[in-house]
Amino acid sequence: MQEIRTMTVPPHLTRMGPTALAALLLAAPAAAQQAPSLEFAFSETVELGEGIAVGPTTRGERTIIPITGGTFEGPGLRGTIMPGGWDWQLARPDGCRELEADYFLKTDDGAIINVVNKAVLCPGEGGQFAPVRTQAVFEPPLGKYQWLGQSAFVGVLEPDAQSAPSSIRISFYRVR
Repeated sequence: MQEIRTMTVPPHLTRMGPTALAALLLAAPAAAQQAPSLEFAFSETVELGEGIAVGPTTRGERTIIPITGGTFEGPGLRGTIMPGGWDWQLARPDGCRELEADYFLKTDDGAIINVVNKAVLCPGEGGQFAPVRTQAVFEPPLGKYQWLGQSAFVGVLEPDAQSAPSSIRISFYRVR
């Protein structure tokens, strides 16, 4: 007996003609099997303030790192990092550190984009920390930058060679 699969169709797709909708649904499984690739989106230099120790919590030791400013630039995208953001860090009992930053970008043309960027930093061999990969979610306004809210992103976080430890560099890549 053949298994019947059902799926919920989003309302915006129900306005398509039946042929277009069928073609879209039949093509989906083949596209899902392709391996993702990465496309450079932009890089940031994030300026950091002095950490504020919150102390022990039920999950570990908390620290707040103020985000005091910075800059970003990529193809079709550039501007400043607004002061007032934070990186809420948790030092876990297993030696790893959870990072969760929440801050705002202001583009040169005045758009404000919220960034929530998360990572787990764990010590590798010899106590050295492994490379840090982040997962960022962007909340842009509708229009020119809305593609940031319609894609998945991976970031590469590293100390900024010119001014570490008071700043970090993050390069963001769009998952395609």
